[in-house]
Amino acid sequence: MSKLDPRLHAYRTDLADAALKGQVEAQRFVEPRLMQVVEPVITVHKAPRFDAMQLTQALFGETVKIFEEQEGWAWVQLAKDGYVGYVNGNALSPHVLAPTHRVSVPSTFMYPDANLKTLPAMPLTLNAQVTVMAEAGAYARISNGNFVFSAHLRPMADVEADFITVAEMFRHVPYYWGGKSVHGLDCSGLVQLALEACGKAALRDSDMQETTLGERLLVNDLDSLKRGDLVFWNGHVGIMTGDTTLLHANGHHMMVVAEPLKDAVDRIAARYGQITSIRRFS
Repeated sequence: MSKLDPRLHAYRTDLADAALKGQVEAQRFVEPRLMQVVEPVITVHKAPRFDAMQLTQALFGETVKIFEEQEGWAWVQLAKDGYVGYVNGNALSPHVLAPTHRVSVPSTFMYPDANLKTLPAMPLTLNAQVTVMAEAGAYARISNGNFVFSAHLRPMADVEADFITVAEMFRHVPYYWGGKSVHGLDCSGLVQLALEACGKAALRDSDMQETTLGERLLVNDLDSLKRGDLVFWNGHVGIMTGDTTLLHANGHHMMVVAEPLKDAVDRIAARYGQITSIRRFS
């Protein structure tokens, strides 16, 4: 059997997704149950411990396939990008509702009433999904009874036109390994978040993005780069906002910055090596 990527396929030696029967070996195979994230942003951990590494995050309204619940932890696969890990089971609900709208701004709030002077119930971030039940003036009442400013929402089918413009809204957001919200994100999280706002599916990690997004340029010619090109290193990715400027979340600045590509190339070479590829969307 060829080895499947455990980041994108739910299998362990003791338990695996029933859909993988015949492809992996496991003591037991189970059919997953669908559940929905009901907290603003939740961590997907590498192991069922709060101090375990954060692999990625799931946002409010996302659905997950759940394979096991044990001692408050759920072993899940995110329905949107297929990522596998452990989440706090208390952040999930079995009552799954089809989302009607998504958050279209970096951050907004849910309020207990349709009144900006009330104390917000919780924040919501870009690409969070909600089910709108009714309109209340300038606010939308969503399925949990709270209200969101309607201008901060868009119907699910109403996507952004330009992922670079979306990504640029996150300049100065702090670097956060595994993060994908305005509260903190990493290099591939920025790419995924921006593309998803434009209705373009993207896998989570930079190595996955390097093999699946756009078309690879035959030559890594830095003099012919265009706005929207993705520049990859081993373990890192950035977005060209013009022909000479790179936007990326990085550990050097510990935030999202736009800087001259040449400066980034010279500095990153010491840690990640040379550019491994450049990908361009048609």
